[in-house]
Amino acid sequence: MNPQDGCQTTLSVEPIYTPMMLADVTAVGQLEPLCFPAPWSADTYRNELLHNQFGRYRLLRAPEGSEALPPIVAYGGYWLMGDEVHIVTIASHPQCRRQGYGELLLLHMLAEARREGAMMVTLEVRVSNQVAQALYAKHGFIEVGLRRAYYRDNNEDALLMTLFFPEA
Repeated sequence: MNPQDGCQTTLSVEPIYTPMMLADVTAVGQLEPLCFPAPWSADTYRNELLHNQFGRYRLLRAPEGSEALPPIVAYGGYWLMGDEVHIVTIASHPQCRRQGYGELLLLHMLAEARREGAMMVTLEVRVSNQVAQALYAKHGFIEVGLRRAYYRDNNEDALLMTLFFPEA
């Protein structure tokens, strides 16, 4: 482990997956501007947790006593609408990027969505975010469209990617 990282460089620590709770909103709100150029506010997350019946928000937490990891290693959320899921956000703590935590959370959310009856999952990703695109493609997402000027911070286009679950 590199002590400068603030995060372990291997997945030797067993992550803990939990639903995002109202008590987590402040910490997630502080992480948002570190993760995204157009961050959601803490109030947006609070509203999602309180009022969006379709929303499912999850955290990947560091185990108790893991001083080398930040308390929230990754977070994400999706909307479950019938048999369709739309991933609305997924991010890793900046000190923990490219170490597999975001991928673990993605796989956890996909498995959870599948258990809830999802047949397909969609998401948008910046056309410039090659790392995320490669991760999604690795897990079966395919490009199905382009949303022009989707991101308001710089009018960047978004690729629309979809994962189709096989029939059970």
